[in-house]
Amino acid sequence: MPKSLVSLLIVLLSVLFATAQTKSSSAPSDLPPGSTSLIDPEDLLSELQSQQGEKPLVFNVGPSILYMQAHIPGSEYVGATSDKQGLERLRTRVKTLPRNQPIVVYCGCCPWSHCPNVRPAYNELQRMGFTNLRVLYLADNFGVDWVDKGYPTTKGQ
Repeated sequence: MPKSLVSLLIVLLSVLFATAQTKSSSAPSDLPPGSTSLIDPEDLLSELQSQQGEKPLVFNVGPSILYMQAHIPGSEYVGATSDKQGLERLRTRVKTLPRNQPIVVYCGCCPWSHCPNVRPAYNELQRMGFTNLRVLYLADNFGVDWVDKGYPTTKGQ
């Protein structure tokens, strides 16, 4: 499937998910652009492609349909952390990791200001004591801020 079609599907699905979600206190309001807890797409891509340094674990905390359409190569799907099951999968996955493990979480289902998933994931990992934690800043959505830029993606599981 051409990247432009994948991008269009992601945008359409993003709009549907954004419309279906209620704006909640889980929006990343205290993770403003420029925060040291955020990483921009181009910076994450550089880290993932670098031959030096420890690569972060990258967790997708958004809707499964979007993950299946396109996701960051090597990222792990834990599920939408706006619900209890997604948060529990995240807790279970990271339970045995060292607390200084580099971790990046991302969703990209909708515009940053409306994302119902990144804030709960970030809060939970902070509560669990993770100290090397960042959130991928996707201003619009994964399609616009990653796929349309030609950054690498993987489909399916």
